[in-house]
Amino acid sequence: MDVLLALALMVFVVGVTVGVARWHQPAARPVDPLGVAWLAAGGLPLPWRRRYPVAVFVLSAALTFSYYVSGYPGGPDVVFPVLALFTVALVRGPVRGAAAGVALWGAALVLALLRDASVLAPWLGGLLLGILAVVAAGSAVRNRYSALRATRERFEAEARRRAEEERLRVAREVHDVVAHSLAMINVQAGVAAHVADRRPEQARQALLAIKEASRTALADLRATLGVLRSGEDRAPAPSLNRMAELLDQVRAAGLRVEVAGEPGDLPAPVDVAGYRILQESLTNAVRHARGATTVTVRWSRAGDDLELAVRDDGQAAAVAPGGTGSGLRGMRERAEALGGRLSAGPAPGGGFEVRAVLPLGADTGPRDAAEITGDADVSGGNA
Repeated sequence: MDVLLALALMVFVVGVTVGVARWHQPAARPVDPLGVAWLAAGGLPLPWRRRYPVAVFVLSAALTFSYYVSGYPGGPDVVFPVLALFTVALVRGPVRGAAAGVALWGAALVLALLRDASVLAPWLGGLLLGILAVVAAGSAVRNRYSALRATRERFEAEARRRAEEERLRVAREVHDVVAHSLAMINVQAGVAAHVADRRPEQARQALLAIKEASRTALADLRATLGVLRSGEDRAPAPSLNRMAELLDQVRAAGLRVEVAGEPGDLPAPVDVAGYRILQESLTNAVRHARGATTVTVRWSRAGDDLELAVRDDGQAAAVAPGGTGSGLRGMRERAEALGGRLSAGPAPGGGFEVRAVLPLGADTGPRDAAEITGDADVSGGNA
């Protein structure tokens, strides 16, 4: 487009200058082939004006003004340095554009003094106004481009953020509906393989537990995938009303579960977060607490806070300060998204304890979808 624009301007300038010289200035010096080449030379640098705006402006202005002082008839070839000046303001900014405009005006002043000082004032005044208008137009277009670019970048960043939130949401939902059941299936399968020959009845019970856990997992996964395909959030939300199912699955895995207190009636976000934190804590106890026989779940209220503590009596695996596993990080992010807190680590006297404090009276709406994600891998639990 820059090449086509430069060619169009060169044709226009040469045509107008030759026509005016022939029909309206017959006594003037005729525009010979050298004059035509000289006249068009001012537009030759224009295709590179975006890459080298200042150099193109200087070269175009020099060629144009040298033509004016050559004695050939005048014409509209001033459009070459004017377009170059507009590009300087557009690409390099208003300060450099104004500096280039002042240089152009100074060159015109010198030319007027050399040729005909009688038209100095009105001609140079109009040129100055034109230069200011060109620089202002280039600066305005520059600002407009900058605003459009910032808007486009903001939209692209928002699209990336939404795509990342959606990816994390899908990962979280799939994890939430299958990870716990798969952990129970893994444990029960190990039990069945261990006692298959010596205690077939216990192996049969383990296989029935696997069947039930897999059926529940498949049903939940089918419902979740249906919601993801339709885009309508109509899947049943997890709730502590189903806490008994979680505890029964842990008991079926061979651990004794003791419960103290009740969660009571909870706001929906706290109910969901409490269920997921309890589910993750029990899953970690089943999978990672070596030698554990008992898991204790304690619910309590402290002012406007709900406190949940899940502790096992096994040999706790080492965990870095703050808990760097995916499961621990996911539980902590769920609690912090509600304005609460969560701690996890070896308990005094042995075992491993997860303690969560979830506010009941604060604004429990999630601040950002990314804040309530992070539990995409149950295997990150205590380890």
